[in-house]
Amino acid sequence: MGVDIKKQKRYPYEFIQADCLELMKDMDFLRSFDVITASPPCQTHSITQHLRNAQGKSTDKIDLIPQTREALIASGKPYVIENVPGAPLIDPVQLCGSSFGLKVRRHRRFESNLNLLGSVCLHKEQGKPVGVYGSMRDEIPKGGHTAKSIEQAREAMGIDWMIWGELVEAIPPIYTAFLGKQIIDMI
Repeated sequence: MGVDIKKQKRYPYEFIQADCLELMKDMDFLRSFDVITASPPCQTHSITQHLRNAQGKSTDKIDLIPQTREALIASGKPYVIENVPGAPLIDPVQLCGSSFGLKVRRHRRFESNLNLLGSVCLHKEQGKPVGVYGSMRDEIPKGGHTAKSIEQAREAMGIDWMIWGELVEAIPPIYTAFLGKQIIDMI
């Protein structure tokens, strides 16, 4: 099940459009799940915030990680909080697309109250990655580029249902599968 304040027309699973801050106050709702995963807005901590500012797409400087962590701990349930490198996560593990044969690197960090394992970056073996951020068809200084088409972006991320604006904020599903297998083995 997914929850977001914005409608997600192409989200392929059960979806609730709601304010997560309000839902996190409902402990009965949180405790109805076996495991809770959360992905608070990352723009405040992202290294691309400077690019967004330069493009006139400034961030809202919203940091919902502390409130999210507090609610998930209070729920007493196993949890995972995802965010970008630089976000104030506690003892996070990192995943990289290069570890899974993806053309995107997409470093993401995961805090959990479970003992999860991260992945090892295989950047050399991967070669030049395909960027899925900013704008399509951008050349990246020192080599590389952002995706030249939506098809290339989808392939790089391992996601076949999203459009560009969704892909730039997405987590490759293989990350969820990798962590999910570990969690299933633990609980």
